[in-house]
Amino acid sequence: MWIEIGHFAALTALLAALVQWVAPIAGLRLQRPAWIRVGRQAAFAGLLLLSLASFALIKSFLDHDFSVAYVANHASLKLPIFYLATAMWGGHEGSLLLWAWFLSLFIAIAAWRHWQTHPDSMPWVLSILGALLSGFLLLVLFLSSPFERMIPPPADGRDLNPLLQDPGMVFHPPFLYMGYVGFAIPYAFAMAALITGRAGEEWILATRRWTLFSWAMLTTGIIFGGYWAYYELGWGGYWAWDPVENASFMPWLTATAYLHSVMVQERREMFKTWNLFLIIATFALSLLGTFLVRSGVLSSVHAFATDPGRGIYILVFMAVVLVFSFGLLVQRSDQLRTPTTLESLLCRESAFLFNNLFFVVAALTVLLGTLFPLAVETLTASKVTVGAPYYNKVFVPIMLGMLLLMGVGPMLAWRRAAGGQWKRTFLVPGVLGSIAMAGAWAAGVHHPYGLLAVLLIFFVGATHVLEVWRGAMVRSRQSGDGPGTALLRMINRNRRRYGGFVVHLGILVMVSGFIGSGLFQEERDLVAKPGDRFRIGGWELSFESIQETSKRNWTAMEATIRARKGGQEVVLLPQKRIYNEHSQPTTEAAIHSVWNEDLYVVLGDAVGEGFGIRLYRNPLVGWIWWGAGIVMLGVILALMQGRGLPRRKE
Repeated sequence: MWIEIGHFAALTALLAALVQWVAPIAGLRLQRPAWIRVGRQAAFAGLLLLSLASFALIKSFLDHDFSVAYVANHASLKLPIFYLATAMWGGHEGSLLLWAWFLSLFIAIAAWRHWQTHPDSMPWVLSILGALLSGFLLLVLFLSSPFERMIPPPADGRDLNPLLQDPGMVFHPPFLYMGYVGFAIPYAFAMAALITGRAGEEWILATRRWTLFSWAMLTTGIIFGGYWAYYELGWGGYWAWDPVENASFMPWLTATAYLHSVMVQERREMFKTWNLFLIIATFALSLLGTFLVRSGVLSSVHAFATDPGRGIYILVFMAVVLVFSFGLLVQRSDQLRTPTTLESLLCRESAFLFNNLFFVVAALTVLLGTLFPLAVETLTASKVTVGAPYYNKVFVPIMLGMLLLMGVGPMLAWRRAAGGQWKRTFLVPGVLGSIAMAGAWAAGVHHPYGLLAVLLIFFVGATHVLEVWRGAMVRSRQSGDGPGTALLRMINRNRRRYGGFVVHLGILVMVSGFIGSGLFQEERDLVAKPGDRFRIGGWELSFESIQETSKRNWTAMEATIRARKGGQEVVLLPQKRIYNEHSQPTTEAAIHSVWNEDLYVVLGDAVGEGFGIRLYRNPLVGWIWWGAGIVMLGVILALMQGRGLPRRKE
């Protein structure tokens, strides 16, 4: 019964989305403001109806209603309630419904928040978002429905994919979808700006927080995914340049470029066309990610749907969005020209321009590596793979260039940097970076990328710290406040700028983790039996025992391994699990984390009288997760910036 209610609610939500698409435009054309208001009410109705549809699907999971095909395929009687309640997004159909629900939620918030402040844009914004929601609901209802009945129903379900029976599944997809879907709001405002000819700052101010929020959600989703892969897949890494991982990384790169370049438009009224291009590209890449995951065209641990019909629909949908968006951008390009030009290569806007070029080249690099195997397979019927060596060779130099600009760009003056500024701003950080690089060499770091990364990490960190310290001292002298009070007041006045600084410091911590774990990881494979001892990276490990263990829906072989280093002693319990409804075993790595390294132990298959054991020592890997936390603190600080900070014309 509940599933029929949910199905009816989703169908009605489609009608509401169509009304939201058509009514505001008709109201504008026919001068009927009431019709525009109808479009707004349809947005609220769509949220309520999709909330009911989602609740009905979750209720079906909680009731073990295996007459619903989607529930039967992704749940079982023994599935813990924690995963039962979140299995809605454990498969293709429910994931798309969650996608549509998030879109309806953000549409309703935009309709509520911007109705009074952007009366000229809102009819078009509502219409564009209504069209997008209609497109996704057509997919959900007619090509990928989670509301289908299975007759006769099975006595028990096929269970959730074992890899998804993990807390990572609860958090990773929703954050990723919030990132993807959130970019629809800035995209709709950008399109409305092009249609109405109001492509100045209005749409940027309206979407500043939306863009930052979506970027933060996408960042969090990516980091959750990396951490999940790290402890669940048992290969000692967190990022494999998997095509679907790349699909989430590409919009992150273009969105990061946009967050920087938009400041140039706010300050100097430059880059109008470029900013519109970036936000369109970001949303288009979000759709591309959905296509890659949902079409099944890629081989990936994430691509759990293989339906060409759905893939073709999403491809056509994406093509329509691209043709409409870039066609409109080209048509209005003459109106977007501004008389302002770059006055010098040595200024902040030039640095942001080069910063954008690095990010876009990085996105194109990842796009090429992701789509090249598809093109080869389509044209020649042969399979090729593009793996980590390609990305590491191409992407690492780009990342180092980004780091350099991260340290230089925010410190330069707008329009033209004075000659003395370079020495005053960069001499001390340059010296500190050089000393750090020499220290790293003395400590045994001889890889060129490692040395350059150390140099740049200290250089960028020093530029930011010195900039804040100088600003606080100047403010202290001018106001008579103590340095601490002056610092707090300075940050409070421009939370966006200093939130960005905190984000940069978080990125530096993350880069330290990437370099440490990427260049200095130690790995060892061996076969051992209880009583054996072995070593890795200064750790001495003893294999004490192996035993069976079980929980509600799985059994496992579990090893007891005691590890000692210095004064530390810890017991690790790696497992090899078999879930009741699945024959494929999964690994549960045992990880011991300290501030400077992880000891990572994976239990393999039985080999003769022993068992395969894989050991990793991952230096600084924890810094990636801590850095991500610092990044989020910076985002929160930046999001607290109101719209009241005056824009100073240069």
